[in-house]
Amino acid sequence: MEVLPVELPSAALCGVLNPAHAGYVLKTLDMAAGLCLGGEAVALVTGPVHKGIINEAGIPFTGHTEYLAQRTGGNPVMMLATSGLRVALATTHLPLREVSAAITRELLHGVILTLWHEMRTRFGLAEPRLLVCGLNPHAGEAGHLGREELDVIIPVLDELRARGLRLQGPLPADTAFTPRALQQADAVLAMYHDQGLPVLKYQGFGQAVNITLGLPIIRTSVDHGTALELAGSGRIDTGSLRYAIEVAAEMAGRSLRGCGNTLPRPSPWVNRQA
Repeated sequence: MEVLPVELPSAALCGVLNPAHAGYVLKTLDMAAGLCLGGEAVALVTGPVHKGIINEAGIPFTGHTEYLAQRTGGNPVMMLATSGLRVALATTHLPLREVSAAITRELLHGVILTLWHEMRTRFGLAEPRLLVCGLNPHAGEAGHLGREELDVIIPVLDELRARGLRLQGPLPADTAFTPRALQQADAVLAMYHDQGLPVLKYQGFGQAVNITLGLPIIRTSVDHGTALELAGSGRIDTGSLRYAIEVAAEMAGRSLRGCGNTLPRPSPWVNRQA
Protein backbone atom coordinates (compact mmCIF):
# COMPACT_ATOMS: atom_id res chain seq x y z
CA MET A 1 0.00 0.00 0.00
CA GLU A 2 1.26 3.47 -0.90
CA VAL A 3 0.32 6.55 1.12
CA LEU A 4 0.62 9.94 -0.55
CA PRO A 5 1.21 12.61 2.12
CA VAL A 6 -0.77 15.83 2.06
CA GLU A 7 0.39 18.37 4.61
CA LEU A 8 -2.10 19.98 7.00
CA PRO A 9 -1.79 23.73 7.59
CA SER A 10 -2.14 23.17 11.35
CA ALA A 11 -2.44 20.33 13.84
CA ALA A 12 -5.59 18.22 13.72
CA LEU A 13 -7.63 17.53 16.84
CA CYS A 14 -9.97 14.53 16.85
CA GLY A 15 -13.59 15.62 16.59
CA VAL A 16 -12.77 19.34 16.31
CA LEU A 17 -13.71 21.14 13.09
CA ASN A 18 -11.25 23.65 11.67
CA PRO A 19 -12.02 25.83 8.61
CA ALA A 20 -8.28 26.11 7.98
CA HIS A 21 -8.29 22.46 6.89
CA ALA A 22 -10.93 22.90 4.18
CA GLY A 23 -8.34 23.38 1.47
CA TYR A 24 -6.55 20.23 2.61
CA VAL A 25 -9.73 18.19 2.22
CA LEU A 26 -10.32 19.45 -1.31
CA LYS A 27 -6.68 18.89 -2.24
CA THR A 28 -6.96 15.21 -1.33
CA LEU A 29 -10.04 14.94 -3.57
CA ASP A 30 -8.24 16.70 -6.41
CA MET A 31 -5.24 14.40 -6.12
CA ALA A 32 -7.33 11.24 -6.00
CA ALA A 33 -9.54 12.27 -8.91
CA GLY A 34 -6.44 13.19 -10.91
CA LEU A 35 -4.92 9.76 -10.31
CA CYS A 36 -8.10 8.11 -11.59
CA LEU A 37 -8.36 10.38 -14.63
CA GLY A 38 -4.71 9.72 -15.43
CA GLY A 39 -5.11 5.95 -15.23
CA GLU A 40 -2.84 5.56 -12.21
CA ALA A 41 -5.78 4.43 -10.05
CA VAL A 42 -8.86 2.43 -11.05
CA ALA A 43 -11.33 3.76 -8.47
CA LEU A 44 -11.84 6.42 -5.83
CA VAL A 45 -13.28 5.63 -2.38
CA THR A 46 -14.12 8.58 -0.15
CA GLY A 47 -14.90 8.96 3.52
CA PRO A 48 -17.37 11.55 4.86
CA VAL A 49 -16.67 15.27 4.80
CA HIS A 50 -18.28 18.06 6.82
CA LYS A 51 -19.83 20.34 4.20
CA GLY A 52 -20.57 23.12 6.66
CA ILE A 53 -16.98 23.69 7.71
CA ILE A 54 -15.82 23.88 4.08
CA ASN A 55 -18.46 26.53 3.40
CA GLU A 56 -17.39 28.40 6.53
CA ALA A 57 -13.93 28.59 5.00
CA GLY A 58 -15.46 30.58 2.16
CA ILE A 59 -15.45 27.72 -0.36
CA PRO A 60 -18.83 26.95 -2.03
CA PHE A 61 -19.28 23.21 -1.54
CA THR A 62 -22.46 21.14 -1.66
CA GLY A 63 -20.89 17.68 -1.51
CA HIS A 64 -18.47 15.15 -2.95
CA THR A 65 -20.80 14.29 -5.81
CA GLU A 66 -21.11 17.78 -7.19
CA TYR A 67 -17.44 18.61 -6.58
CA LEU A 68 -16.17 15.51 -8.37
CA ALA A 69 -18.50 16.23 -11.29
CA GLN A 70 -16.88 19.64 -11.70
CA ARG A 71 -13.42 18.11 -11.38
CA THR A 72 -13.97 15.26 -13.85
CA GLY A 73 -16.51 16.75 -16.25
CA GLY A 74 -19.17 14.15 -15.52
CA ASN A 75 -22.95 14.32 -15.13
CA PRO A 76 -23.44 12.74 -11.71
CA VAL A 77 -26.31 10.73 -10.35
CA MET A 78 -26.10 9.76 -6.67
CA MET A 79 -27.11 6.18 -5.87
CA LEU A 80 -26.95 4.32 -2.58
CA ALA A 81 -27.08 0.54 -2.53
CA THR A 82 -27.40 -2.14 0.09
CA SER A 83 -28.44 -5.77 0.00
CA GLY A 84 -31.79 -5.94 -1.76
CA LEU A 85 -32.16 -2.24 -2.62
CA ARG A 86 -30.67 0.47 -4.83
CA VAL A 87 -31.92 4.06 -4.63
CA ALA A 88 -30.83 6.81 -7.01
CA LEU A 89 -31.71 10.51 -6.64
CA ALA A 90 -33.02 12.98 -9.20
CA THR A 91 -31.86 15.87 -6.98
CA THR A 92 -29.29 15.71 -4.20
CA HIS A 93 -28.34 18.37 -1.67
CA LEU A 94 -31.03 21.00 -2.16
CA PRO A 95 -33.31 22.78 0.31
CA LEU A 96 -36.75 21.22 0.05
CA ARG A 97 -38.30 24.46 -1.21
CA GLU A 98 -36.03 24.31 -4.29
CA VAL A 99 -36.70 20.71 -5.28
CA SER A 100 -39.83 21.19 -7.39
CA ALA A 101 -38.29 23.87 -9.60
CA ALA A 102 -35.14 21.79 -10.03
CA ILE A 103 -37.02 18.78 -11.43
CA THR A 104 -37.29 19.78 -15.07
CA ARG A 105 -37.89 17.56 -18.07
CA GLU A 106 -34.30 18.06 -19.13
CA LEU A 107 -32.90 17.10 -15.75
CA LEU A 108 -35.11 14.04 -15.33
CA HIS A 109 -34.43 12.88 -18.87
CA GLY A 110 -30.68 13.02 -18.26
CA VAL A 111 -30.82 11.37 -14.83
CA ILE A 112 -32.89 8.43 -16.06
CA LEU A 113 -30.68 7.84 -19.10
CA THR A 114 -27.57 7.98 -16.92
CA LEU A 115 -29.06 5.53 -14.42
CA TRP A 116 -30.16 3.19 -17.22
CA HIS A 117 -26.77 3.34 -18.94
CA GLU A 118 -24.81 2.75 -15.72
CA MET A 119 -27.02 -0.18 -14.75
CA ARG A 120 -26.04 -1.75 -18.06
CA THR A 121 -22.34 -0.91 -18.15
CA ARG A 122 -21.34 -0.84 -14.47
CA PHE A 123 -23.68 -3.56 -13.17
CA GLY A 124 -24.13 -5.85 -16.16
CA LEU A 125 -27.93 -5.66 -16.45
CA ALA A 126 -28.93 -5.96 -20.09
CA GLU A 127 -32.46 -4.56 -19.56
CA PRO A 128 -32.55 -2.58 -16.30
CA ARG A 129 -35.95 -2.19 -14.65
CA LEU A 130 -36.30 1.24 -13.09
CA LEU A 131 -39.03 2.29 -10.67
CA VAL A 132 -39.62 6.06 -10.61
CA CYS A 133 -41.23 7.82 -7.64
CA GLY A 134 -43.58 10.74 -7.98
CA LEU A 135 -42.74 14.01 -6.27
CA ASN A 136 -46.01 14.71 -4.47
CA PRO A 137 -48.08 12.62 -2.04
CA HIS A 138 -50.02 9.97 -3.97
CA ALA A 139 -47.95 10.93 -7.04
CA GLY A 140 -49.96 14.11 -7.37
CA GLU A 141 -53.44 12.58 -7.15
CA ALA A 142 -54.14 13.31 -10.86
CA GLY A 143 -53.09 16.93 -10.40
CA HIS A 144 -55.06 17.65 -7.22
CA LEU A 145 -51.91 17.47 -5.06
CA GLY A 146 -49.51 19.07 -7.53
CA ARG A 147 -48.90 19.04 -11.26
CA GLU A 148 -45.24 18.00 -11.39
CA GLU A 149 -46.19 14.43 -12.29
CA LEU A 150 -48.51 15.53 -15.12
CA ASP A 151 -46.32 18.30 -16.49
CA VAL A 152 -42.83 16.84 -16.06
CA ILE A 153 -42.46 13.27 -14.85
CA ILE A 154 -45.08 11.42 -16.92
CA PRO A 155 -44.11 13.02 -20.26
CA VAL A 156 -40.46 12.11 -19.70
CA LEU A 157 -41.32 8.52 -18.75
CA ASP A 158 -43.60 8.15 -21.78
CA GLU A 159 -40.89 9.43 -24.11
CA LEU A 160 -38.25 7.09 -22.70
CA ARG A 161 -40.60 4.10 -22.68
CA ALA A 162 -41.11 4.71 -26.39
CA ARG A 163 -37.33 4.35 -26.75
CA GLY A 164 -37.44 0.93 -25.10
CA LEU A 165 -36.58 1.70 -21.47
CA ARG A 166 -38.34 -0.42 -18.85
CA LEU A 167 -39.81 2.19 -16.51
CA GLN A 168 -42.50 1.97 -13.84
CA GLY A 169 -44.19 5.03 -12.43
CA PRO A 170 -44.52 7.57 -11.31
CA LEU A 171 -45.48 5.67 -8.18
CA PRO A 172 -46.36 7.20 -4.81
CA ALA A 173 -43.23 7.03 -2.67
CA ASP A 174 -45.14 5.48 0.22
CA THR A 175 -45.98 2.41 -1.89
CA ALA A 176 -42.91 2.32 -4.15
CA PHE A 177 -40.78 0.84 -1.38
CA THR A 178 -42.98 -2.16 -0.68
CA PRO A 179 -41.54 -5.66 -1.24
CA ARG A 180 -43.96 -6.39 -4.08
CA ALA A 181 -42.96 -3.25 -6.00
CA LEU A 182 -39.25 -3.71 -5.37
CA GLN A 183 -39.32 -7.26 -6.72
CA GLN A 184 -40.03 -5.72 -10.13
CA ALA A 185 -37.19 -3.20 -10.06
CA ASP A 186 -33.40 -3.16 -10.28
CA ALA A 187 -33.23 0.39 -8.95
CA VAL A 188 -35.56 3.06 -7.59
CA LEU A 189 -35.31 6.71 -8.63
CA ALA A 190 -36.43 9.06 -5.86
CA MET A 191 -37.08 12.72 -6.60
CA TYR A 192 -35.17 14.13 -3.65
CA HIS A 193 -32.71 13.19 -0.91
CA ASP A 194 -35.03 12.48 1.99
CA GLN A 195 -37.65 10.75 -0.12
CA GLY A 196 -35.45 7.75 -0.84
CA LEU A 197 -32.47 7.61 1.48
CA PRO A 198 -34.28 7.16 4.82
CA VAL A 199 -35.74 3.90 3.48
CA LEU A 200 -32.37 2.63 2.29
CA LYS A 201 -30.57 3.60 5.48
CA TYR A 202 -33.25 1.98 7.62
CA GLN A 203 -32.69 -1.25 5.71
CA GLY A 204 -28.91 -1.21 5.50
CA PHE A 205 -27.24 1.55 7.52
CA GLY A 206 -23.60 0.70 8.07
CA GLN A 207 -23.74 -1.92 5.30
CA ALA A 208 -24.55 0.37 2.39
CA VAL A 209 -22.47 2.14 -0.22
CA ASN A 210 -22.81 5.50 -1.95
CA ILE A 211 -22.02 5.19 -5.68
CA THR A 212 -21.66 8.19 -7.97
CA LEU A 213 -22.95 7.28 -11.41
CA GLY A 214 -22.31 9.31 -14.54
CA LEU A 215 -18.64 10.11 -13.91
CA PRO A 216 -15.73 9.03 -16.14
CA ILE A 217 -14.22 7.44 -13.02
CA ILE A 218 -15.49 4.91 -10.49
CA ARG A 219 -16.32 6.53 -7.16
CA THR A 220 -17.86 4.96 -4.08
CA SER A 221 -18.26 6.27 -0.55
CA VAL A 222 -19.63 5.46 2.87
CA ASP A 223 -23.31 5.82 3.68
CA HIS A 224 -22.86 8.05 6.74
CA GLY A 225 -21.60 11.44 7.88
CA THR A 226 -18.62 12.55 9.93
CA ALA A 227 -19.85 11.40 13.38
CA LEU A 228 -17.57 13.84 15.17
CA GLU A 229 -18.62 12.49 18.56
CA LEU A 230 -16.97 9.16 17.69
CA ALA A 231 -13.68 10.57 16.38
CA GLY A 232 -10.77 9.17 18.38
CA SER A 233 -13.07 7.11 20.59
CA GLY A 234 -12.20 3.68 19.23
CA ARG A 235 -15.94 2.97 18.84
CA ILE A 236 -16.31 3.51 15.10
CA ASP A 237 -17.93 0.96 12.79
CA THR A 238 -15.97 0.46 9.58
CA GLY A 239 -18.60 -1.72 7.89
CA SER A 240 -19.70 0.83 5.32
CA LEU A 241 -16.12 1.77 4.41
CA ARG A 242 -15.18 -1.87 3.89
CA TYR A 243 -18.28 -2.32 1.74
CA ALA A 244 -17.44 0.79 -0.31
CA ILE A 245 -13.94 -0.56 -0.98
CA GLU A 246 -15.30 -3.98 -1.96
CA VAL A 247 -17.86 -2.49 -4.34
CA ALA A 248 -15.27 -0.18 -5.93
CA ALA A 249 -12.98 -3.16 -6.50
CA GLU A 250 -15.82 -5.20 -8.05
CA MET A 251 -16.85 -2.33 -10.31
CA ALA A 252 -13.26 -1.77 -11.40
CA GLY A 253 -12.78 -5.44 -12.13
CA ARG A 254 -16.02 -5.59 -14.09
CA SER A 255 -15.01 -2.51 -16.07
CA LEU A 256 -11.68 -4.07 -17.01
CA ARG A 257 -13.27 -7.38 -17.94
CA GLY A 258 -16.02 -5.62 -19.86
CA CYS A 259 -13.80 -3.81 -22.37
CA GLY A 260 -15.42 -3.82 -25.79
CA ASN A 261 -19.09 -4.47 -26.48
CA THR A 262 -19.61 -7.51 -24.26
CA LEU A 263 -21.56 -6.79 -21.09
CA PRO A 264 -19.68 -7.99 -18.00
CA ARG A 265 -21.16 -10.73 -15.88
CA PRO A 266 -22.82 -9.30 -12.76
CA SER A 267 -21.33 -10.32 -9.43
CA PRO A 268 -23.59 -11.77 -6.69
CA TRP A 269 -24.21 -8.50 -4.81
CA VAL A 270 -25.76 -6.89 -7.91
CA ASN A 271 -27.99 -9.73 -9.01
CA ARG A 272 -31.49 -9.20 -10.38
CA GLN A 273 -33.02 -9.25 -6.90
CA ALA A 274 -30.54 -6.75 -5.40
